[in-house]
Amino acid sequence: MEQQAFPFWSLSPDQLMKRLQSTGNGLSGGEAGRRLGQYGPNSIRERKRESPAIIFLKQFKSPIIIILIFAAILSFFLGQSTEAIIILVIVFLSGILGFWQEKGAADAMNNLLAIVEVKTTVLRDGKQQEVPIEDVVPGDMVILAAGSTIAGDCLIVESSDLFVDESALTGETFPAEKEAGVKPEDTPLAQRTNALFMGTHIVSGSAQAIAALTGQATEFGRISQHLKVKPKETEFEHGVKHFGYLLMEVTMALVAAIFLINVALHRPILDSFLFSLALAVGLTPQLLPAIISVNLARGARQMAAHKVIVKQLQSIENFGSMNVFCSDKTGTLTEGRVQLGDALDINGNESHQVLLYTYLNSYYESGFRNPIDDAIRERKGFDLSGHRKLAEIPYDFVRKRLSILTMNNDHRLLITKGAFQQILEVCSQAEAPDGKSVPIAAVKDRITKEFEALSEQGYRTLGIAYKDVGAQERVSKEDERDMAFLGYVTFFDPPKQDAADTIKQLENLGITLKVITGDNRLVAANVAKRVGLGKGEPLTGQELNKMSDAALQNKVNQVDIFAEIEPNQKERIILALKKAGNVVGYMGDGINDAPALHAADVGLSVESAVDVARDAAEIVLLEKDLGVLAQGVREGRVTFSNTLKYVFMATSANFGNMFSMAGASLFLSFLPLLPSQVLLTNLLTDLPEMTIATDKVDPEMVDKPRKWDMSFILKFMLTFGALSSIFDYMTFGLLILILHASPQLFRTGWFIESVISASLIVLVIRTRKPFFLSRPSKYLGLATLVMVIITIAIPLTPLAEPLGFQRLPLVFYPALGGIVVLYIFFAEVTKKIFYARVKF
Repeated sequence: MEQQAFPFWSLSPDQLMKRLQSTGNGLSGGEAGRRLGQYGPNSIRERKRESPAIIFLKQFKSPIIIILIFAAILSFFLGQSTEAIIILVIVFLSGILGFWQEKGAADAMNNLLAIVEVKTTVLRDGKQQEVPIEDVVPGDMVILAAGSTIAGDCLIVESSDLFVDESALTGETFPAEKEAGVKPEDTPLAQRTNALFMGTHIVSGSAQAIAALTGQATEFGRISQHLKVKPKETEFEHGVKHFGYLLMEVTMALVAAIFLINVALHRPILDSFLFSLALAVGLTPQLLPAIISVNLARGARQMAAHKVIVKQLQSIENFGSMNVFCSDKTGTLTEGRVQLGDALDINGNESHQVLLYTYLNSYYESGFRNPIDDAIRERKGFDLSGHRKLAEIPYDFVRKRLSILTMNNDHRLLITKGAFQQILEVCSQAEAPDGKSVPIAAVKDRITKEFEALSEQGYRTLGIAYKDVGAQERVSKEDERDMAFLGYVTFFDPPKQDAADTIKQLENLGITLKVITGDNRLVAANVAKRVGLGKGEPLTGQELNKMSDAALQNKVNQVDIFAEIEPNQKERIILALKKAGNVVGYMGDGINDAPALHAADVGLSVESAVDVARDAAEIVLLEKDLGVLAQGVREGRVTFSNTLKYVFMATSANFGNMFSMAGASLFLSFLPLLPSQVLLTNLLTDLPEMTIATDKVDPEMVDKPRKWDMSFILKFMLTFGALSSIFDYMTFGLLILILHASPQLFRTGWFIESVISASLIVLVIRTRKPFFLSRPSKYLGLATLVMVIITIAIPLTPLAEPLGFQRLPLVFYPALGGIVVLYIFFAEVTKKIFYARVKF
């Protein structure tokens, strides 16, 4: 049942609760569950959690498979029941195999996503509970704090110093102040100060609100319906799609030619049709989607073991191919534990007054918790019993200031803390240690030099200012003027001991680290120097504003430190790096990082990040540590490498069989393989490849970023496909010229050679080294050995007759062994020549 939008902002909280049949204690758990079933999940995108039945049916959605099933049923009614049953059984077994792999991958991903699911706090059964945002329903009482993502369109019941970033809806840069109340029905969106909207987030303050609309019924949901923007296709998805198109085009063309040849040679039309369809199935890597899902899901599990949670599987490839990584310095290069240093007056001496005013400002601040204010609040020992907070002007990323209006014995002070330059620009005077005021112009140069000296030593330095506001009880941004500069507060965040080693690890992986920070250039340069980072001079936000996009694109690869950067400039830097030819990763954990996370090829956040950052990220680190990142990159590259192994197998063995089949159809008076035998060959060769996800990867395959290269794959396909076909023809010669094989004997011999050679060649093409110098995983090795044994055994079992096989003369086996050994030898030689000439 769809929700109907209504002007909830024109109702009082009591009226809305009555309409939604809710209370101040929220809903019961049972009622919330019923409403979730009635209205659906609170999401603007449909949940992509498919039922097992749908996953199973998807295995048979290929047009070729559907035609093959109908053709098999037709042949059953025409009296060829044994052949038809065998074909249907093999198709069904292939479907079961794909279902088992894909279902396992989907379950694994759902378990991982639950770890980093964005949640919100609601009142259920009168108690606060954390629930996934998707489970919020109309009538829920939502508890919100700074950094919270707003779940649904809500009406404020009560609030305290509440400011909301609504830029995603209104385009307004500054946070909007919100409070409880009632507004007319025709109030424009930007003026609905009593309402909160999905897709926005809390900048500061706290609130309790009742969810009025969820999902598609919200303002954000309705906008998204009009836009219907499809998520950008990743490089990996693009490569898989075009690889599939290439294989389908070539396969269908050759299969059509083989069918026409068989008809022209007056072979039975139905047999020729079934043979061609089976050939299309056998030569198309139909398990490629399942193989990719299994590889990516296993890669996600391996990355999770290294504290890296993948939210979108396809981002693993971008993670592995990333060559530029951008991050703030706090918590990556530094310990992330900010410590309060000194509180200094304008002469650079310790000042109790500066420390007290700083403490008052931080103590009463109600915005998003941050390391700086936490460090200030840790400095105990102040008696605030006579002080009271009257109002707050929250921090924003344009002003870079936070102001608190306090009262002490009817004495009202506006105390402002923030970035040094932004504090200086609102001061008309400075206060000396003796309490006397001097014009700011008289001391500006001196205090600026003191600030620069502290910054060069690596201290992050904030300015403190204040003014007496008389009888005022409310303040706004306009009141931040004509203030008195009181002094500085310094902070230090020591570099991590292993930061330099970790940066070296990233360099060895072919990844350049670039620091994007709001700190001033002197502090950023000091930290970078101490950890061995810093190509070129730091580029500041002020310098960046003067540069054109083209100039920035030319400059961006030459700079490692971007300092004094505004939030909106982060996205511009990311886009410039991408245009300069880089695959860019960006790690952000703050309220203002969402645009940059969306702009990056791969957005990363940390588990402790604010909701809006975690929601925007594709990958979440459970620790804000570059060492964790480096290990995750390796696992991403291992996953991509193992996926390519299946592609290489499919293009070499499958296309080799195609060339062989096309040639055999020209000179044989019978079908080289029966349709059921083609399908069985395909099934048996695919089984060992299902274990490729567990395979080991040579170090040289993870030492640098790699992308999907269609040109390389095409050359690989033609080279190793042709080589495979040569040894197929050697088998044909053995069977026809030496053994004078009947059709049944020919099919049995080629079936055994085809499956064994295709299984063993994987051990060769899985590595660039000689295969005996790079051991496969035990699962791949064991699966290959078992498949060789099963293949040799099939003609010796009761299954031989219904499958159309017969026992082979003993002389065939040593000859087959010789052909396989020669095939492996020449594959090694070809591999060495190929990689010497073709770079990847």
